Amino acid sequence: MLNSEVAQQRLAAQPAAGASEVFQLLRDGQPRTRAELAQLTGLARSTVTARVDALMRVGLIAPVGGATSTGGRPPSLFALNPAARLVVGADLGATHALVVVADLSGTVLAEERAELSIASGPDSVLGWLCEAVARLLKESGRSATDLGAIGIGLPGPVEHDTGRPINPPIMPGWDRVDVPGLVQQHFDVPVLVDNDVNIMALGEQATAWPDTADLMLIKVATGIGAGIISSGQLQRGAQGTAGDLGHVRVPRGDGVACRCGNTGCLEALAGGPALAAVLSAEGKRAHSSQDVIDLVRSGDLQAIQAVRQAGRDIGDVLATCVNLVNPSVIVIGGRLAQAGEHLLAGIREVVYRRSLPLATEHLRIAPSVAGQRAGVLGAVSLAIGHVLSPEAIEAAASA
Repeated sequence: MLNSEVAQQRLAAQPAAGASEVFQLLRDGQPRTRAELAQLTGLARSTVTARVDALMRVGLIAPVGGATSTGGRPPSLFALNPAARLVVGADLGATHALVVVADLSGTVLAEERAELSIASGPDSVLGWLCEAVARLLKESGRSATDLGAIGIGLPGPVEHDTGRPINPPIMPGWDRVDVPGLVQQHFDVPVLVDNDVNIMALGEQATAWPDTADLMLIKVATGIGAGIISSGQLQRGAQGTAGDLGHVRVPRGDGVACRCGNTGCLEALAGGPALAAVLSAEGKRAHSSQDVIDLVRSGDLQAIQAVRQAGRDIGDVLATCVNLVNPSVIVIGGRLAQAGEHLLAGIREVVYRRSLPLATEHLRIAPSVAGQRAGVLGAVSLAIGHVLSPEAIEAAASA
């Protein structure tokens, strides 16, 4: 007997093994027949049938009607069952919290928002989170046993492998706290934690750029950071600090002190508080990022010029990023992105002038589509990615 035939027989005898290969073809929601799945995978029809049955047994796929018949009974169609599991996405910001419950298609079923200071500490903030999740599950008519994973975004550096914040500057009491462990005291599911800019990048990709494999999300707010997706994968770096653009030195920054202890950092020139300080020194009533935005929207020339220059400073750093990473899309988000085209115009002016022509030939620099929901939608995407990963599918089908 040929080796390939032996292998096929062994696979057929272990129907759960390799179920993820079939599932990934159904994950996009497009219904397919067993025959189509066999053709796409190159597997024997009997092997595909066994794996479809295993996936149906755990509820991850479901029949969705019949295909067109060519004679006789029409073949069954199968697709992802979005209701098979629920996930939680939580965006915990400096002064706000938003948590949602969603199905496996990313559709939000229920949500809760609160004005909550991250400085209140992990016990208070995570206590509220777990109580909110319980309320949302009840509101959705589901239970904790339906949960597949929880995704959380935090406004500080996170060691992704452990989910622990590392020396977060605006999160007193959170350093190296076992965030997944605290949440798992209430919900026995995987808990994935990342910094806010990374999950914003995932949320923006899922919302507006699902077919874009190389994307950068730039958050311009109190600080400035980047979420980098390259070849379809979020790039966190060795210690999870990839994308910390706010502390890159810029040409115009000589002598300008930054809160990190260095001078000339991008954040010290183009962050929200920096722009407010400049305008306040010029006699404007500007004490926050929102004040800057309000002045720009009112047509204040000095505020417009300050924001445009901030865009140029950001563009100086992004021009280098474009040459290094070669994204096809740069999305500008965060609070100061609400200042509109003035910020983007400054960024585009420098990036297109300073970057390599080939790198910018098809480059798009666009405002955020997801806006303030980018973070929570990214946390949902992070959780769904775990639940539907090949490893998780194999484990579920083999249980």
